[in-house]
Amino acid sequence: MSDAAQTSSFTPFIGPTAAIPLPAQFTFPFYYEPHELSHLAAKELQERLNSEDFQHNFGLEGPKKGNGSGKMFGVLVVKNQNGELGYLSGFSGKMGNSNDHPGFVPPVFDMLEKGNFFTEGMQELGKINQAVREKESSPEFLAMQADHNALVAQADQEIEAFREEMRQKKRLRKEKRLQLPSDMNATERAIVENELISESLSNKHRLRLMVAEWNTKKELSQSKIDTEIAILNSLKEQRKLFSNSLQQQIFSEYAFLNAKGRAKNLVDIFQDLNIDPPSGAGECAAPKLFQYAFKHQLTPICMAEFWWGKSPKSEIRKHGSFYPSCRGKCEPILGHMLEGLDVEPNPILKKPDFIPPLSVAFEDDYLVIINKPSGFLSVPGKSDLPDLYSMVREKYPNATGPMIVHRLDMATSGILLFTKTKEANKFMQQQFIKKTISKRYVALLDGNLELDEGEIDLPLRLDLDDRPRQLVCYEYGKEAKTKYKVVDRLYGKTRIHFFPITGRTHQLRVHAAHPDGLNMPIIGDDLYGKRDERLHLHAEEIVFVHPKTRERITVTVPAGF
Repeated sequence: MSDAAQTSSFTPFIGPTAAIPLPAQFTFPFYYEPHELSHLAAKELQERLNSEDFQHNFGLEGPKKGNGSGKMFGVLVVKNQNGELGYLSGFSGKMGNSNDHPGFVPPVFDMLEKGNFFTEGMQELGKINQAVREKESSPEFLAMQADHNALVAQADQEIEAFREEMRQKKRLRKEKRLQLPSDMNATERAIVENELISESLSNKHRLRLMVAEWNTKKELSQSKIDTEIAILNSLKEQRKLFSNSLQQQIFSEYAFLNAKGRAKNLVDIFQDLNIDPPSGAGECAAPKLFQYAFKHQLTPICMAEFWWGKSPKSEIRKHGSFYPSCRGKCEPILGHMLEGLDVEPNPILKKPDFIPPLSVAFEDDYLVIINKPSGFLSVPGKSDLPDLYSMVREKYPNATGPMIVHRLDMATSGILLFTKTKEANKFMQQQFIKKTISKRYVALLDGNLELDEGEIDLPLRLDLDDRPRQLVCYEYGKEAKTKYKVVDRLYGKTRIHFFPITGRTHQLRVHAAHPDGLNMPIIGDDLYGKRDERLHLHAEEIVFVHPKTRERITVTVPAGF
């Protein structure tokens, strides 16, 4: 890393900041609304991204053609030792195949720096990979395998041909026995029978010799192949051990400072969680920013991260939008790095000031349907936040069975069905499993949707690096289908009905926001769109067969938006 890059990462604000009050606490990085100073720093960095060429194709309209890819950027507002206010800029991973960009903080460990153990290790690993490829594709090895396969095929063919010959001779012997004269004496009959038995035993003996001879040939051929495979496996094991050793050495080099001045590397950070560090840990923008700040005695004030450029195919990233730090890679690291800072409490874990009484939309001796408020859990979570299941249990202490039949996301409001008896629960569960229950959701989309109706089919899976986000994944994702119909369009917003065919986590939210879906996030979606006072998604109607009367019941609860 050049000296210029090391000393020029502190950027004074261009715009005025004197009238902007400092935040009382530092930003909680995993759920936040950017402070005004973070907005200003991000705006100035984005102007720079628009005006300079960083040799990276962000996938935006411009001179660079081809399949570009966006990148996550971060700004950390800080005070230097002179009390001057400014900000640091950082990016995740590499940009333009380089870590060295003036005005941006350096990586915690620069794997691209020439002459370090990583570059030398990658060269050595490349030699082993080349040896593996040469062994796997060598003409001698391929010819040996082809000859062996041909030998096995010939053996199978000749043995099967002789077996068929034996079956034909067996049929002939059977016919010969049936054709023996009935007046043949016992001695003559015994002589013929012995000849037939002798022929049968002789054929079986020949088959055993044939099989043994071919097995010997195949074993000799296989032993030659096994010798080559053993050499190949030895190379692969050498590659695995060397790669693991290099990876552990890299993890050890990623040593992160915290606000107390204490350093801790990736191995120790993730060892506390009894898991291995995920790939790319420590390369996100946030850890880089904090590392630079603590290393240069800069005081963190607030932070924000935003996406710049084209969204990945699997994820949902909107150009210029703010996003929280990722959970899988950054949460353990930042958990260490933020020690010593006065950080805002997690807003999600804040208990509501007022817990409204249960709003019952339908009730009889078998079922109760509650209108769940937005921001309430359906079932108990890891925190002690209020949840509908516990409230319903308390209201109906004599109910039997599990009661819960389905769930809604914490941010989603609307119809949540509970049962009062074990038999009713089993009956309703079967309807959900067989997908005979019909549900309708209403949502407000951020934009004017041109199509009036249609169906979305995008398979989903959990983003293991950033729970609870979901990814569109055609390889490992589970089937997820949603029908939709536009209700009206007004003031740049679209009111829409969703009819989920499947019930995957965040299905409607991802299907709305993803570029291959409606490409239009639900208003207030803090995971896949922009935060608002609430998520404008409401479970409005449910149609089901009653567990006792067997009548078809429709319950509708209008949305509050």
